[in-house]
Amino acid sequence: MRVIRYLALVAASLIAAQIQAQSQTNPTAELLRELIRIDTSNPPGNEGALAEFLQPRFEALGFEVSIVETPAEGKAHFIARLRGDGSKRPLLLAAHADVVGVERELWTQEPFAGDIVDGYVYGRGAIDFKGGLAVFAEAVMQLARNDVPLARDVIFLAEADEEGGSYGTGWLARDHWPLIDAEFALNEGGWIIKRQGSDDVRYVSISTADKFMLSLRITASGHSIHSSMPRPDNAIFALARALDKLSEYDGGVQFIPITRQFFETLALTAEEPEKTWLKDFVAGTDAARVAQADRQIGADPLMRAFTRNTIAPVILEAGFRINVIPGTATALVNFRLIPGTDVAAFIEEIRRVTADPAISVEILTNDSQEAALASLQERSRQMPSPEDTELYQALAASARVQYPEALVTSYLFQAGTDAGAWRNRGVPVYGIYPYPIDQDDLSRMHGNDERVPVQSLAEGTEMIYRVLVDVAAAN
Repeated sequence: MRVIRYLALVAASLIAAQIQAQSQTNPTAELLRELIRIDTSNPPGNEGALAEFLQPRFEALGFEVSIVETPAEGKAHFIARLRGDGSKRPLLLAAHADVVGVERELWTQEPFAGDIVDGYVYGRGAIDFKGGLAVFAEAVMQLARNDVPLARDVIFLAEADEEGGSYGTGWLARDHWPLIDAEFALNEGGWIIKRQGSDDVRYVSISTADKFMLSLRITASGHSIHSSMPRPDNAIFALARALDKLSEYDGGVQFIPITRQFFETLALTAEEPEKTWLKDFVAGTDAARVAQADRQIGADPLMRAFTRNTIAPVILEAGFRINVIPGTATALVNFRLIPGTDVAAFIEEIRRVTADPAISVEILTNDSQEAALASLQERSRQMPSPEDTELYQALAASARVQYPEALVTSYLFQAGTDAGAWRNRGVPVYGIYPYPIDQDDLSRMHGNDERVPVQSLAEGTEMIYRVLVDVAAAN
């Protein structure tokens, strides 16, 4: 009898848990859960599987679907177009389908299960950027479900190789531009940030420009010899000294108009003493007060990231046997640079900082050093997308409706995106992670136990759908 009663209690608990989970979810969250279960860790990517998953869902709603296969097996871009009357040029929503890999042993949740726990969808890509892909896709599909008459085509793109690889949006734009040509585009980028410990949204930032990535290979050379007879010219020690110098290097704060506007807006949302720090930081009139403000504000990695060029060693390579001192040791170092940075001068500065006859510094590239530098310089010269376009204004207006107490500001995205494929051709691109998160959530991006609030996904879908109707619907 006790066994039967126990089993009944277990069954009741399971049913209650299922009901609770269902009450916490919504169509966007359900779509995200399914997307997370398709492992698109790059490499290899496997974005073609995600494209095949999306195809019947969009085709059933009347979208024209193209799956653009790349030369890499299993890697493909998904493009769905909802036709308008053609009186206006298309609107593009772009979201990358690939994700970074995981350190499985450091997760407390299964990274490719899409489980809902305590009101959060957990899984790799929940924030970056399958959550955004789900929001964009659901908002676009709602246009079709609601039979909204359109003045312009609305194009949804799920991209390959954003996290790395040869067949990303640059390749797609070069070989298949007519499929993704648009008047303007919406991508990942800015943040909707909640106050810590609260559901109140502090600000909504819309990125109009991105920092860009420079990867350098720093190589130390030494004498390869039996480990029992170490010499002073040890490559690993030389590399360690170079990295130690880099760890102490700070090129200083650099303001461009976007970041200045962001901090001025942030000051309006702040309480003391943060309000004073932000005002001092932007004013820049008192060196001591600026230094203090920089220390306080810079304690937040996000704030520090878009005020200066950042340095992050990411991969170390040296040695092949325990009893052999290697002749070389290498560090791959990832830099994120502010637009307008003179890349050649910056690389020379890194050479100066790490100066040692045993050390060489070169751009990590499959092209020639000259070609890679020219491409980076061109990227640095890209101008921010203007704020007077119909898309930016609609996105800002929709954010104010969704979060009336929050301030809206343009933003320099601290990481980098694949938006250059459009900006290089004069197409304005605006970025947003379309769901409110707090600093704890943000710290999990590309890290462990990545997650996004279920409620935030619903709010983001409402906001983006409102933008689509505003920008694309026929009058």
